[in-house]
Amino acid sequence: MKRGDYLYIWQSPDWPHLHFDMERLAAALAQVSQAQGLLYGRLTDVGMALREEARLASLTQEVVQTSAIEGESLNVQSVRSSIARRLGVDIGALAPVDRDVDGVVDMVLDATSHFAAPLTLERILGWHAALFPTGYSGMSKITVGQLRTDAQGPMQVVSGGYGRQKVHFEAPPASALGGEVDQFLQWFNHEPVQPVLKAGLAHLWFVTLHPLDDGNGRISRAIGDLALAKADQSHQRFYSLSAQIQRERKDYYEQLERTQKGTLDVTTWLEWFLGCLLRALQGAQDTVDQVLAKGQFWQALRLQHPECALNARQTKLLNRLLDGFEGKLTTAKWAAIAKCSSDAALRDISALLAIGVLRKGDAGGRSTAYELVMPAGDRP
Repeated sequence: MKRGDYLYIWQSPDWPHLHFDMERLAAALAQVSQAQGLLYGRLTDVGMALREEARLASLTQEVVQTSAIEGESLNVQSVRSSIARRLGVDIGALAPVDRDVDGVVDMVLDATSHFAAPLTLERILGWHAALFPTGYSGMSKITVGQLRTDAQGPMQVVSGGYGRQKVHFEAPPASALGGEVDQFLQWFNHEPVQPVLKAGLAHLWFVTLHPLDDGNGRISRAIGDLALAKADQSHQRFYSLSAQIQRERKDYYEQLERTQKGTLDVTTWLEWFLGCLLRALQGAQDTVDQVLAKGQFWQALRLQHPECALNARQTKLLNRLLDGFEGKLTTAKWAAIAKCSSDAALRDISALLAIGVLRKGDAGGRSTAYELVMPAGDRP
């Protein structure tokens, strides 16, 4: 059968024998390896607390952005709180968390923390059940914790409104999924493939099967994360591939569609995947800079003002500013975040102004806002 005799790669008589040109990928693999070494090298000599802070930051990004790729917006503070609880990281007052957030967090942590455990159908279906604890995706009831049945017709990726719909991709029929998933899992657990390339191949293969009613993209990225954790041989993750994919979301979907309608030579897809991973690793240096600057801030504050004992509200708000506070910090916002009265908020702020940790912005009156002052020599 020639390429023109089928539309999608899973319809090829040679499916699922994906192949690639290793020579074309060698330079990109070397760049990824170097970037991994640089990132992990920077974190080797810092304390456990800062490493955990960096891990918390990257995992928060991963959970928030893997959902954002699918158009779902999660509250960043809720995600951060959910992860902190599981990692045992003290971040002060914890934000309330709902089951939807906990489900994505459980999946991402299981994939990255238990990378040595085999990938099984039971594990994948457990992730699926965690993603959809109510049995609904939005307003639609879906089949949760089992392979799709195609009861409502073939699984298709569609865009456009009614009457103007465009089918971007159609997945293998439900009747074939048992054998298809078994073959995928056998390959993932036992086939000797360079681990970073296995992450890219597994991501593509699983999303091509689209074996679940919903959540296939998020689970395919979790499977990729599991393979990357194997590549790193570490349960600690200091970068977020999903955050980079979200930045390149349009190109990501175009690459997937083009690859699924191409041949079984997936070199071009892997080139894009490696490039995206490299940019994620390079971007993680900014997260490390922020975490290190945060540690230096608290160290300098203790050295310069050993007599100063901050209360829990002050510590919480300073950490929020260090993590990247959106908008301007006013007395009203302080009171709302710290859950205190305006008078208590003003006392907190005045004490920090007195020791030079905060300064007033240019605007005055009711528009008065406050900015963080980084210790000299420790600005990010």
